[in-house]
Amino acid sequence: MGQSSSSVCSDTKAHDLASSFENFFKDFKMESKTLSLETVTLIKSNLEKGDVQGAASVISEALKDIENVPLHIAVTGESGSGKSSFINALWGIGHEGVDAANVGVVETTLEKAGYKHPKFPKVTIWDLPGIGITKFQPRKYLKEMEFNTYDFFFIICATRFKDNDLELAKAIKKMKKNFYFVTKVDSDLYNKKMSHPNTFCKDKVLKEIDDCLKHLQEAKLEDPRVFLISNLNKFAYDFPNLETTLLKLPAHKRYIFMQCLPSVTNAAIDRKRDFLKQKIWLEALKAGATATISFMGFISDNDMEKLEKTLTVYRSYFGLDDATLENVAKKWDLSVEELKEKIKSPHLLLVETDDENLGEKLLKFVEKVSISGGLLATGLYFRKTFYLQNYFLDTVVNDAKVLLSKEY
Repeated sequence: MGQSSSSVCSDTKAHDLASSFENFFKDFKMESKTLSLETVTLIKSNLEKGDVQGAASVISEALKDIENVPLHIAVTGESGSGKSSFINALWGIGHEGVDAANVGVVETTLEKAGYKHPKFPKVTIWDLPGIGITKFQPRKYLKEMEFNTYDFFFIICATRFKDNDLELAKAIKKMKKNFYFVTKVDSDLYNKKMSHPNTFCKDKVLKEIDDCLKHLQEAKLEDPRVFLISNLNKFAYDFPNLETTLLKLPAHKRYIFMQCLPSVTNAAIDRKRDFLKQKIWLEALKAGATATISFMGFISDNDMEKLEKTLTVYRSYFGLDDATLENVAKKWDLSVEELKEKIKSPHLLLVETDDENLGEKLLKFVEKVSISGGLLATGLYFRKTFYLQNYFLDTVVNDAKVLLSKEY
């Protein structure tokens, strides 16, 4: 007997949904993928079988993982190498900020100190005491500092890498964990300029610093990764390359770590956008699997409350929250109002006329969003709020790039 028309229709819909899912996720670069290949394969397999509820269950677990997974990062090196300054630069926090790591001319870390990210408390960066000031031999130092508990390591130096740094790197390598050498250029450049004001050559000093790579290779460290960083200027030297390299984490940890990093390049902003777009898509598919009503013709008060919260979160992720804008305005010698006039996201939810409410304004935004293919083509219900999330995200991303262009 041949297949019934309803069965053929169901098979076609399942195939379309699986194809839509695969096509969406394959376009992202590996370092920007939120899901592991195994998870993507499992979701697609459920969709191909028409088991949308099964796919939604896998998605639910994946979303729980990426939102709640802890991440522990260790920063170590010789005493006085500037570990705390590096932590503040990595988090995009000024040394006098409330959440800043302690910075001092002498070693200020006598015991390991954990600094939770101010916006992502599941992420902790650990400032370990310099091995040079502890009473421990290198092997015992690893045990006391619980090296096996960290996801990856930074080994910091201010001038040249020392024997203790090399021993730490070899020990970390034996644990099969990733480590990255970071050398700060600020002190070297300053000292050279002060001591040789007439013959100072910045490129020559940087070349001398870069030559430390040869020393690491001579020490038989295979493929050592060294980054030249300025704690005073995140836009300079190797900081953008370091960001890209650090995303070689398990897929479920990439999302949270990327959101922690400052938006110092257009590429970094685009990566944050890509991670969030995937999350929006997954949440839409999960919600569509259990929807019992059609594409909504209105936006409820509950929807508006969630959308306001979503916009606030996106602005915070990209450094466009009110507190950050106040700091930027001071830096550029502008009023906050003048700065906000240059961008769009702070005004998205403002109602400008008495005869229009917020729900009507949001529905007008939906009309601007191109609705072609994607989830609607699969027959799943897709609420307007998901289109609005994408619209908000694109607006915030454009604003972040506007501010970044003026930083240079």
